[in-house]
Amino acid sequence: MGVQAGALEDLAVNEQFWRDKRVLVTGHTGFKGGWLSLWLQKLGADVAGYSLPPPEGESLFELAHVGDRMKSVYGDIRSREALQELVEEFHPDIVFHLAAQPLVRKSYLEPVETYQINVIGTVNVLDVVRRSSYCRVLVNITSDKCYENKEWTWGYRESDEMGGHDPYSSSKGCAELITAAYRRSFFETQESQRVGVASARAGNVIGGGDFSQDRIIPDFMSAIRAHKPLYVRNPDAVRPWQHVLEPLSGYLLLAQKLWDEPTRFANGWNFGPAPDDIKSVGWIVDRLGSHFKGRITWEIDRAPRPHEANLLVLDSAKARTLLGWQPRWSLEQALQAVASWHDAYERGDKVREVTLQQIASYEHAPPSDESIPRIWPEQLAASASPSH
Repeated sequence: MGVQAGALEDLAVNEQFWRDKRVLVTGHTGFKGGWLSLWLQKLGADVAGYSLPPPEGESLFELAHVGDRMKSVYGDIRSREALQELVEEFHPDIVFHLAAQPLVRKSYLEPVETYQINVIGTVNVLDVVRRSSYCRVLVNITSDKCYENKEWTWGYRESDEMGGHDPYSSSKGCAELITAAYRRSFFETQESQRVGVASARAGNVIGGGDFSQDRIIPDFMSAIRAHKPLYVRNPDAVRPWQHVLEPLSGYLLLAQKLWDEPTRFANGWNFGPAPDDIKSVGWIVDRLGSHFKGRITWEIDRAPRPHEANLLVLDSAKARTLLGWQPRWSLEQALQAVASWHDAYERGDKVREVTLQQIASYEHAPPSDESIPRIWPEQLAASASPSH
């Protein structure tokens, strides 16, 4: 059953809701944080950010002048005092926690730093919000890699076991457990549960302006610009690819729901692509290459490498059923958006305008013509439990 035209308004992010809301984004200098901050600015929110400075070299934050129309504070998420000072000054209504060490391979090189940032940093955010008398919603962004990956061919549901083979994945599983513990220990015990606390897990996001190392799209674009072959570690690895705007729309919608019903929606949520858009790395490289007319060749990287999962799939039936969220761009459209963004950047177009135009295009796109997966009542009850 497809989504009918009358349901489009229900699926859209509510601009009226966000106008003048005071929103704090941790990790606003990063790729996802930059896109989210721009979208919130477009919606009319009063936005503040707390993050390390953007990395040297190219970054969406600098290219799109993300910090120009928001309060931007540079600080370490491991510094609870600095974060609390900002919260006490800014008085956020809503907090999106995205600050993280986001790379699997780096977590092998810097495991202690990874746990400090992803675990202690999450504790700091939760505890500062707990002590705030202003915040009403906290959405903690973790990762699809928070699940104990058994290489299943079916998608992980929100009630599945947390885990992680590598330090990064493990740290995100820890962040989920900490969020649930704080929710049960502190937020659910408050009168009428004043603060709605939820976690959100997304797939492998792609989009213009991602210049991080060890990610397939940035590596692809670097190879094109350098006129060199692209070296791919594992072309057969399967991932839930989606444009960055897909999960961000889910985070925004989740925050809206938490504002009105903090008890009902205070749990974990998956925001993954449609089943047909779960593809291998090799497929992504070939299909994206078709947008660049033979300007890229690729080879398998035979160098020794640490363990990375081969198969990872998310089940987003809960978000589709209870939030009314649904992907709007197919993977083909997402890849076209990536290619268009980078073409515009190479031409010297204004990056902020290009990015905002893509956000506007996404907002007005109809949901993907995909059936809402059936979800059995007992599965829904389990996955909606506040324990997860």
